[in-house]
Amino acid sequence: MRAIFKRELKGYFISPVGYVFLAAFYCYAGLMFYITGLSEGRTHMDMLFSSLLIILVVIVPILTMSTMAQERRSKTDRCILTSPVSIWSMVLGKFFAAFTVYLMAIAITLVMALVCAIYSPPDWSVVLGSFTGLALLGAGCIAVGIFCSACTESQAVAAVLSFGVLMFFSFVSAVAAQLPFEFLVKTADKIAFSKRYYAFTYGIFDMSNLLFFLSAVFIFLFLTVRVVEKRRWS
Repeated sequence: MRAIFKRELKGYFISPVGYVFLAAFYCYAGLMFYITGLSEGRTHMDMLFSSLLIILVVIVPILTMSTMAQERRSKTDRCILTSPVSIWSMVLGKFFAAFTVYLMAIAITLVMALVCAIYSPPDWSVVLGSFTGLALLGAGCIAVGIFCSACTESQAVAAVLSFGVLMFFSFVSAVAAQLPFEFLVKTADKIAFSKRYYAFTYGIFDMSNLLFFLSAVFIFLFLTVRVVEKRRWS
């Protein structure tokens, strides 16, 4: 797994993918930091963290679209599938490489918190709680993206597919709220990434939300392994 992790992490910065992802996130986060904080003289960062969900739905598919699809298209996945490396090691290596790049991106929010601290100390419990929620949200989104990438050999299709799935999980509760079926509303609230994530930005650290994101990561990585195993024996 370590070798795959190093290769994948290096690959993000050999190609433009890593730089595009970081630049897009930094630009959006910087703009929202100015709009929701600096321009109004506020040191509360809850609005900043709440606004980051939208950009993640858009740019995480860029980060994950080539994780599995590129190797499948170039047939280099056959070397890995016939090697002693387990499929779980391969999938986890790719996941942790993408997650490391993601952590590089969201670390800018801690720098912003330090900038706020120059003027007035922010509520660090809320900042750290929101950062934890942002990390968990990203882990879930990355797991979804890797699964979508494993389902096709086209990077473009993988990006569009993961974007659609992330849109569904992020905003399903808002759509279900317009329907006259209470059980659908309750179900949507339970599986919506947005509902689970926003709780962290409100300063609420609920263990059920933590377990939800960890479960989502495991489920989608497990599905990825199953897709790869099916191709291995076909």
